[in-house]
Amino acid sequence: MHVLPYKDVPENKVERDDVKDVTMRVAAGPDQGAPNFTMRVFTVRPGGHTPHHHHPYEHEIFFHAGRGEVEYEGEVRPVSAGHVAYVAPDAVHQIRNTGSEDLVFICVVPNGI
Repeated sequence: MHVLPYKDVPENKVERDDVKDVTMRVAAGPDQGAPNFTMRVFTVRPGGHTPHHHHPYEHEIFFHAGRGEVEYEGEVRPVSAGHVAYVAPDAVHQIRNTGSEDLVFICVVPNGI
């Protein structure tokens, strides 16, 4: 069993030219014995954003704290704590922090990504 506060997991800055003020923690995955999925916790600072991107796998997102918006295939939807989003394979998407506090979300993806 793997149980601990997510803030105890090392936080790594996402270093890409198309990303602004984003960090990621791998909360659970193969290193913790998970055979199928990896749970990542992202923090997007105010004014920050993930890249516009797509990938050949689905993923599910749970918004834990803050306010922001999800752009999905050109459509923009506001999100805040308690919202969920499903991103289909190959869908172009981006997450942006539009609030004054950190936007924290959990993203679950298949292992091996």
